[in-house]
Amino acid sequence: MVKYENRLKDSELDLIFSALADSTRRQLLDKLSQGEAQVMELAEPFEMSLAAVSKHLSVLEKAGLIKRFKDGRMRRCQLQAESLASASEWIDHYRKYWQSQLDSLAD
Repeated sequence: MVKYENRLKDSELDLIFSALADSTRRQLLDKLSQGEAQVMELAEPFEMSLAAVSKHLSVLEKAGLIKRFKDGRMRRCQLQAESLASASEWIDHYRKYWQSQLDSLAD
């Protein structure tokens, strides 16, 4: 098997997959996939404090999955899909490997 040459460092992939490991953060990303949103809007469906949601957003931001910015007095968030694309490329490389293994078993 050919070694995968990723354009991201391992530490960056670690941050992405660690951020994606939590269901709350995945739900936040899902909401942001519909468009940018205010932090208060993102926190609304969760039974946790605004500070707890903010910590989740910080993890996503550190992983490069979202961008937070101020819009007047409001804090807004926006999905940054480039990091997800890099993680998807990494997964796709191994999907192709496993698919070829399964094809070999079928033969």
